Amino acid sequence: MGFSQEQERAVAIVFAAFLALGGAFFALAQGSASSAASPVISIPVAPTIASVIVVDVSGKVIKPGVYKLPTGSRAIDALTLAGGAKAGVDTSDINLAHVLVDGEQIVIGAPKVVVSSSKGSKSKSKLSASGGPISINSATAAQLDSLPGIGPVMAARIIAYRQKSGPFKAIDELRKVPGMGAAKFAEISNLIKL
Repeated sequence: MGFSQEQERAVAIVFAAFLALGGAFFALAQGSASSAASPVISIPVAPTIASVIVVDVSGKVIKPGVYKLPTGSRAIDALTLAGGAKAGVDTSDINLAHVLVDGEQIVIGAPKVVVSSSKGSKSKSKLSASGGPISINSATAAQLDSLPGIGPVMAARIIAYRQKSGPFKAIDELRKVPGMGAAKFAEISNLIKL
């Protein structure tokens, strides 16, 4: 019907309340006509889901900080609350349409990894002069994808592992992410931090 999840939940709650109210009136009406005790019927109500999430917007924004947004908000909404990116900051490495989750951090203008290759050898990576290592605990999918040997699928796996298990406590814990082999880990270990 085109309802949002919040609207569907509201309709379900109102419907359950009407059912409960109708059941109560029915029980009261039956109680006055009969002296026998009637059983009480309880109608389960779906658990409520938090309607607010909290995200941290940091980096090169006008007003960095922690912001409360409605569930289902997107990265562009958080960036707007933070006053937008500072002049000249490129936001093309961030998916502004990304649906945010509670506790997420958005880093605007994070350093990029530059990959160079030389003949006859594997590509070697180095950080651009303006940046440092990427934090595996707060990096976006685009930032992780910029690491050598890490594509969109592996970046998504790292973020999923982080969301399920909490922040990485040691760099070596990255090896527990499915598909993170020893060679790939060795290639990026100097380019990442907690």
